[in-house]
Amino acid sequence: HHYRAWARTSIEVFICHDDMVWSAGPFMHPDLYRQVLFPRYRKLWDVLRAAGKLVLFCSDGTWTEFVDDIADAGADGFIFEPTTSLDTVVWRYGRTHVIVGSKVDCRTLTFGNRAAIQGEIDATLALAGDCPGFVYAVGNHIPSNVPVDNARFYFDYLSAHWER
Repeated sequence: HHYRAWARTSIEVFICHDDMVWSAGPFMHPDLYRQVLFPRYRKLWDVLRAAGKLVLFCSDGTWTEFVDDIADAGADGFIFEPTTSLDTVVWRYGRTHVIVGSKVDCRTLTFGNRAAIQGEIDATLALAGDCPGFVYAVGNHIPSNVPVDNARFYFDYLSAHWER
C-alpha cells in the first residue's frame, strides 16, 4: 500500500533504499535474493513505473554481483558505495541508467591526503564523462569528521575538473 500511495503523488523519482548486503557482499545465498527479494522489488516497482515514476535503487555494501538483477527488476538507476564496482555499473548501464556514486570513499576524505583524494576523483571522472545520468556522490556521504582542508580540496578539485 505504501508504493501505491507514492505512485499517486507528484514525485518524479522514488528511491528504494534497502541495505540488502554487507560490505563483504551478500549475507544470504544469492539464489535466495533472486528467488524471493528481486521478484518482490519488481512487483513493488511496477506500481511506480506504471505511474510514470523513475525508480532509483540504493543499498550500502557491496552488491556488484546483483547490479544486473536490480536492473532487470526495473530500477532506472543505482545509488551505491565505492565497494560496489563503479567500473561494472558504468560499463553495463552508464548510457541507460542514472548512476549516483563515485570512487571517492568517505574514509579517504577523512584519513587520506590530497593525492589519494585526487586519485579517486580522477578515476571517477575518467568513467563518468560518457554517462548522461551520472550524479557525483561520495560513498557513505561526507561525515562531519572529514578535515575541513580535505573537504575544501575535494570540492575545489572536483569543481575545477568536472566538465560535460
